[in-house]
Amino acid sequence: MFKESQYPLEDLQRYFTISLAMTAADLEETFRIRYRVYCEEFGYEPPERFPNGMELDAFDETATHCLITHNGSGLAAGCVRICPASIGTAFHLMPYERFCSESVDEVKHSVFRAPRERMCEASRFAVDGVFRRRSGEALTRFGEALAWDLSDSERRTFPLISVGLMFGAAVMAEQFNRPYVFALMEPFLPRLLRRFGISFDRVGHDVDYHGIRAVYCIDTDAFVLALDQEFRQLYDWIAESIQESPQQPDVEDLPLTCSNAGLCSGGEAVG
Repeated sequence: MFKESQYPLEDLQRYFTISLAMTAADLEETFRIRYRVYCEEFGYEPPERFPNGMELDAFDETATHCLITHNGSGLAAGCVRICPASIGTAFHLMPYERFCSESVDEVKHSVFRAPRERMCEASRFAVDGVFRRRSGEALTRFGEALAWDLSDSERRTFPLISVGLMFGAAVMAEQFNRPYVFALMEPFLPRLLRRFGISFDRVGHDVDYHGIRAVYCIDTDAFVLALDQEFRQLYDWIAESIQESPQQPDVEDLPLTCSNAGLCSGGEAVG
């Protein structure tokens, strides 16, 4: 499909670790990445709503979170979560249903009609700016410290963090038996992901929500079957890594929740 030198997938496995965010420290890192990306960098959410520097909302209490960590520095590089469409037997809104339901094309959406216990939404997709800057660009909050001992091969893995996160969302959906994954994304992201074998179907009209976005969906069962050997190896590595993570904690084990922090925010923007 692509030359291996173009997409150094093995190097991603060498330089990064992917896992469920289970411990208090992991969840705190997840919320801090989101604060830096959603509040400080892009202004999707007002920083003053989160005085402790952690961006979270009501969906986090029932979501499962995935975290990618840079092995060399120990820095959290990116995160994503999946939000279930049902909790037990109870109906549960997904983020896009709460904020952008009017943009959904019912005809296209009907293709993915399934029991809600088989649905989820991938959201709060974020890659820290440190891992989106190239050598010579503006300094990060760490100055040039991160760049001191990075090889060219290590830098080339940075664009693959986004791919790893989306694979992580698909793995979580598969392992929780929720293969129909929705996402609210900027148009460029589905195009980028398609280059790596991740083909979302658009099921919504453009909506101006933190910029122009649309609702997309993917059947992860079909997606996994369509992966070529190279990307299937990456998927299997992520699946193994996530499977080895501890089981999902109870809600009360979260380091911080909307209910006890008064920090619930409206807003959803994957890209």
